[in-house]
Amino acid sequence: MRANLPTIAALAAGGLLLSNRMRQHHHQETSFEGGHEDGWTDGHVHEGRHHAGTLLAAAAAVAVGGLLLSSRMRAGEHGYSLSTIEESVDLAVPVRTAYNQWTQFEQFPRFMASVHEVRQIDDTHLHWKAVVAGKTKEWDAEITEQIPDQRIAWRSTSGPMNTGVVTFDKIGEDRTRVRLQMDYRPESLAEKVGDAVGGVRMTARGNLQRFKQLVESRGAETGGWRGTVTQH
Repeated sequence: MRANLPTIAALAAGGLLLSNRMRQHHHQETSFEGGHEDGWTDGHVHEGRHHAGTLLAAAAAVAVGGLLLSSRMRAGEHGYSLSTIEESVDLAVPVRTAYNQWTQFEQFPRFMASVHEVRQIDDTHLHWKAVVAGKTKEWDAEITEQIPDQRIAWRSTSGPMNTGVVTFDKIGEDRTRVRLQMDYRPESLAEKVGDAVGGVRMTARGNLQRFKQLVESRGAETGGWRGTVTQH
């Protein structure tokens, strides 16, 4: 998806340039109609040609950007490339506290802004309901590995494709670093644009910051599951 950034930039820059030049061109035409014909020199003619060339260049930028974006969208229909985000946050609590709180999946809406509900079906299966790019989506996920105080990995089994892992590292006395790595595949145009401008990354960063506030403000976890899930 990162390749779409130049595309969007080309579209935006070309569109703005085209709009500005069209306004300038319209102003010059108005001035010409209201002025004296003999007041125009070869310099003005040359300038007019220059503006016309700029208009063509701007239009070309818009056209090329549109073709690139269209090409990326067609590629997405046949397996859009995965996007990856990696974010981390340091917590002033022990590893056990941070890990235990994260295992309380049904409390995720307390710190994940776009998540409406997480329902735990059993020890390794969850059902999610969240708003993605302005639309409500639901999907199922499976815990594929879980090691107390170390890591929790998952993958979606229905709905929007996503996989990831959260790790917990002791970095000092009663200090923990929580690292999140997630791979996902944007589906709609809005999701692809949001991904291109870093919307998912900013959301993940905000979620981790709210998790930090939640745990540190309490100083203790609200619960914890200490079972182990063998990697599969």
